[in-house]
Amino acid sequence: MLQTLRNAWKIEELRKKILFTLLILALYRLGNAIPVPYVNVAALQTYFMQLQNTVLGLLNVMSGGAFSQATIFALSIQPYINASIIIQLLCIAIPALERMSKEEGEEGRKKIASITRYATVAIGLLQGFGFYMLIKNYGILTPEATGNVWAAIVIILTFTSGSALIMWLGEQITEFGIGNGISMILFASIISRFPTAIITTISNIIRGELNVFVAILMFLGALAIVILIVFVNDAERRIPVQYAKRVVGRKMYGGQSTYLPMKVNMSGVMPIIFAQSIASVPATIAAFTGKTSGWVSTWFGTNSIPYAIIYLLLIIFFAYFYSTIQFNPVEVANNLKKNGGYIPGFRPGKPTSDFIQKVLNKITLFGAIYLGIIAVVPILISHFSDAAAKTGLSLGGTSIIIVVGVALETIRALEAQMLMRNYKGFLD
Repeated sequence: MLQTLRNAWKIEELRKKILFTLLILALYRLGNAIPVPYVNVAALQTYFMQLQNTVLGLLNVMSGGAFSQATIFALSIQPYINASIIIQLLCIAIPALERMSKEEGEEGRKKIASITRYATVAIGLLQGFGFYMLIKNYGILTPEATGNVWAAIVIILTFTSGSALIMWLGEQITEFGIGNGISMILFASIISRFPTAIITTISNIIRGELNVFVAILMFLGALAIVILIVFVNDAERRIPVQYAKRVVGRKMYGGQSTYLPMKVNMSGVMPIIFAQSIASVPATIAAFTGKTSGWVSTWFGTNSIPYAIIYLLLIIFFAYFYSTIQFNPVEVANNLKKNGGYIPGFRPGKPTSDFIQKVLNKITLFGAIYLGIIAVVPILISHFSDAAAKTGLSLGGTSIIIVVGVALETIRALEAQMLMRNYKGFLD
């Protein structure tokens, strides 16, 4: 990885792209430090200490702590992610959107992107209003903002415009930077908490509250999880495909052998995000009603065994749900048949689609178990030991998979651009 970055820095065009990306990320982090007016930030941070096990706690992690400080980028890229998921699901449910995304080519993708932008602003407006009502109902506004309509408009529009600006910053990184703009912003939000976690760990070791060997074990455990993610991230099941020979005029086409790649973790981090959001709903409702003790904390506390079991089952369900949305075996079988391809040992048509579906079910189960291990192991560590809290490390499955996945994608993008510039064709 370091060698790739060093080689990329030597190329002037890539160096400019890297510097541009770093500049945009610096602007994003600067926006995370500018608070919205009329909000008592100290009172809000105290209130958020009670919401770590809720959906709002998840949003705070994804925003790099900006959500609990009510900055102009408090909503982070959540409105854009939600809009993208909604539009993606609607493209399957609504035939007109499906035709637009598949049959109209680049023009259709531009229209889908435009619809996603408008949906992002709408969701940002809705979430900004919800955040304002939360702040207002718990008396976290400053005295001059109480009952002031102008203050309400300023707060809501600031949150909304902040989410729209983040979306624009991400698009600038994608177009003029090293790519994967939205992912890079999310990556920056998560790793911004690492320095604080390291300082917390060192402070606890110096004070004697944390054993050095326990801290080393925690670090090795995190390293093992990262290695597992890197290993599974590129794992795929390759189904052999043979193409029949065709004679067109005096030329013969086809006859070559290839394969159909099916990624083991096809759904990425989405099952964990969906499962975590739904599993945190009871704790969120309890936090809003003030009933944080009792059976709710026993069953739905993020460090409890029942919560881990429910969490695991939800991850498995959403892994199958998302892989079904993303990969259509019938469509793949029909495309193979149209192009004269077939899987050895299976007739084209329904036998081929049935075989692909069978393989899909198997690798989805393996991928779901892998996601379950990544997500549940940190919960079990926190349940049986307080070492995770004392190290200050956020070992949540969502954060680790996103950080590692974005790092791997960025390195691949840089390697592809370097290969394109160093490639010598037959004319050279």
